[in-house]
Amino acid sequence: NQAKIKREENMHPTQQMSPPAAFGTIEPSVYRTNSLYPANFPFIKMLGLKTVVWLSPEVPIKAVSQFFEENGINMIHLGLKAWKADTSWKPVSEELIKDALEIVLNVDTHPVIVTCTSGVHQTGVLVGCLRRLQNWNLTSILVEYRMFSQQSNTRYVNEQFIELFDVDLVTFPPNLPAWFIDQQKMMAEVEEEFLKKKYEMLEYTSASDGD
Repeated sequence: NQAKIKREENMHPTQQMSPPAAFGTIEPSVYRTNSLYPANFPFIKMLGLKTVVWLSPEVPIKAVSQFFEENGINMIHLGLKAWKADTSWKPVSEELIKDALEIVLNVDTHPVIVTCTSGVHQTGVLVGCLRRLQNWNLTSILVEYRMFSQQSNTRYVNEQFIELFDVDLVTFPPNLPAWFIDQQKMMAEVEEEFLKKKYEMLEYTSASDGD
């Protein structure tokens, strides 16, 4: 019987996988999640992570820290030093989001996963600010945020922070991921095409006025 069970486990490895409740893929090799538990370890191990960006001030449980250490995963606990904002309305500090974005945008840290206790609040703010850098429109950014917050956990201050975050604070690392470079290139081409058509329209209007 034990041999039969072992064969079935080998035949159906995905049945042993238990992803965290708030797990999601942000971009290739960039993931998000809520707090991890031992039941999630086989799934997380499958991702081949190099880096964990921990945004909550709370330290992970011992089993999680040990899992990271045993699997050579570098945990960067930003939540320890920069969680609270200077002004009362801000849910997190700009320093925390700036530092986290610069880590996420450095391909040397990939595969990377971003996490906080709920997987919604600090993580949701970070993802929203990343989307700002990617030139997503605000409506699409908030739709994604609310999809993970499931309405009941939606916080207006988080959405306000995303909208008002100064993206110019972020210093791009030298090794940007291909998906980000391609998106920036595409946006530049779209903008160039728009300006070209605008210029042609102005020239046409000037010529018409001259006639």
